[in-house]
Amino acid sequence: MTQKKILVVDDDPHIREVISFALEKAEMTVTLANDGKQALHCFEKNEIDLIVLDINMPEMDGLECCREVRKSSDVPILFLSSRDDEIDRILGLEIGGDDYVTKPFSPRELVARVNVILKRTQASVSANDQEAVLFTHGKLRLDSEQHAVKWDDASVSLTATEFAMLAQLLKHPKKVFSRDAIMQGSYQYNVYVSDRTIDSHIRHIRSKFSEVGCEKIIETQHGVGYRLSSCQ
Repeated sequence: MTQKKILVVDDDPHIREVISFALEKAEMTVTLANDGKQALHCFEKNEIDLIVLDINMPEMDGLECCREVRKSSDVPILFLSSRDDEIDRILGLEIGGDDYVTKPFSPRELVARVNVILKRTQASVSANDQEAVLFTHGKLRLDSEQHAVKWDDASVSLTATEFAMLAQLLKHPKKVFSRDAIMQGSYQYNVYVSDRTIDSHIRHIRSKFSEVGCEKIIETQHGVGYRLSSCQ
């Protein structure tokens, strides 16, 4: 199996060293950057499977770096944050992050979360190799082989996590999914993420569809969870 290539971005050399050691021990190849600008340069020059990205950095912070990456790529991004408030976490996920880890963190937990994201992405690719699946619901189209989503012929760019969530809802358009069910279906491998993380991804999906004219792609069933909107 080809080693996965991880870009680690943090202005603290000790943290870069700790993460690099843990990922290389897990048989991954690591590229290091100490700020957002250097990260973008590394990303352009190398084939990267996942980015571990610190939020608070000089020159260009992680949120701005993520915005730039998302203009051309849906590569998975795992955020690191040294602040314990929810604003950075939610904002980071809303602009295209796949998950986050709060400092101080366990290197083992970080590697586990990286593996979850990579396995989820690989599982999607493997499934597509076996069988192309096209899901439709009104004006909504989801093509698993092309990893493509359209609303009334307008393309919608989703991250791997967002794609997995929408596919889960689309497979059972009348079912209301609890946050736990969405987490299990989208993250798998027994990794826990908070309700706020799920809510952030849902808001981000809604925002992307709103930009192409779909104002209600996912409905909230208060006290229960989410379902695909019946207004298609």
